[in-house]
Amino acid sequence: MRQIAFAALLLPHLAFAETMPSPAPQIVATATGEARLRPDRANVIIGVQTRAKTAAAAARENNTRQQAVIDVIVAAGIPREQISTENYNVTADTRIDKPGQNPVVVGYVVTNVVRVEVRRIEQVGPVIDAALGKGANQIDAVDWFSSNTDAARRQALADAVAKARGDAESMARAGGGKLGPLLEISTADDLGGPRPLYRSAMSAQAATPIEAGELTVQVHVRARWQFVANP
Repeated sequence: MRQIAFAALLLPHLAFAETMPSPAPQIVATATGEARLRPDRANVIIGVQTRAKTAAAAARENNTRQQAVIDVIVAAGIPREQISTENYNVTADTRIDKPGQNPVVVGYVVTNVVRVEVRRIEQVGPVIDAALGKGANQIDAVDWFSSNTDAARRQALADAVAKARGDAESMARAGGGKLGPLLEISTADDLGGPRPLYRSAMSAQAATPIEAGELTVQVHVRARWQFVANP
């Protein structure tokens, strides 16, 4: 009797499961869109490195030279609030006379690095030249960026969505159907671009040639459509 009762209870659930419709098939496509734009600003990383027998002497010389560098950058038209200290460190300068011997401190190295935000591209070269002329001996990087990427991002979005839909339509046709309603779409973006490196070993006798190149706005899109089979 217990087995019969259990079967009687189970049969309605099995019948309900058999009548449930299977989920509608879907098509998912991902794509990347890009747009390019000219940078209109730059961050220039400028450093002064000094060496001396004592840390205090190295620091004094560094302070004098870096202050002269900052002053000449301000004189070149960069507001002081667009100059910030990026790094400052004091390290021992060591030497090993013979293999197996412990390092011997022969002096100290002081490095002071500032970040200069240049809001007019044509000022980048003159700022570098002025800084090198006043004692800077490290130009670690010139990082380009744009103050307005909205239009380029929208263009990249349109490009990515068109690519994703084109891929989805191709898959739908190959599967014997067509695209139904759009069910979901999402995006993520990334701003990247060339980051030219300028080294102080280059001659500062003539105006420094600086090419900003282009920035690339890249957007990734994921979209999901319902698949509609041909009748």
